[in-house]
Amino acid sequence: MKSLSSLSELLIKRLAQPLPGARAHELMRAHPAGSVIPNFTHKLPPKPGSVLIMLYEEEGLIKFPLIKRPEYPGAHSGQISLPGGKAEEGESPIETALREGEEEIGIKREEVIVLGTLSQFFVIPSNFIVTPVIGYHKTIPSFIADQHEVERILVGRMDDLLSPDSIKEKEILAAGRFAMRAPHFEIEKEIVWGATAMIINELRTIVQEL
Repeated sequence: MKSLSSLSELLIKRLAQPLPGARAHELMRAHPAGSVIPNFTHKLPPKPGSVLIMLYEEEGLIKFPLIKRPEYPGAHSGQISLPGGKAEEGESPIETALREGEEEIGIKREEVIVLGTLSQFFVIPSNFIVTPVIGYHKTIPSFIADQHEVERILVGRMDDLLSPDSIKEKEILAAGRFAMRAPHFEIEKEIVWGATAMIINELRTIVQEL
């Protein structure tokens, strides 16, 4: 695996070129496993939002934080996601990602060096159009979980994602009632599936090319 500084230089150039987008997303798309099929209809246009994939290096390993959402009455209750959320008025996608990273996991926005963005992604259940922002931190960050929005912080490792057997599949119960066959990654014994897995797999696909 390349060092973070070397990988960052390559990512800046690669993220400015055409991205794999749907080709990488489809590999991780979940499909109904039972007779009950989710049907999400939205009367309003998608809300803009961003998520942050913040890379950092520790003991020669390239890592990035994810969060586990608390249980709440919503589409992503208890799921693993990347730090992120809804854009505030007048914000750019990068500004949203950096603000959310600071609010949710305590990383000061000025300490994150932005490398570029991945393909925009439509999160159907919550009606968001999400821009994934890729950045890196020059040092080993100290995370502080927001007490209301974050149940725990997990750490993913790039080496694990690049392993040939990193993608697994199992049946899960989505939203407490929909049986889905879900391709997923396992990070700290948590299942990372759905939009988060699809976004991460685009970065994984790109890094495999470098």
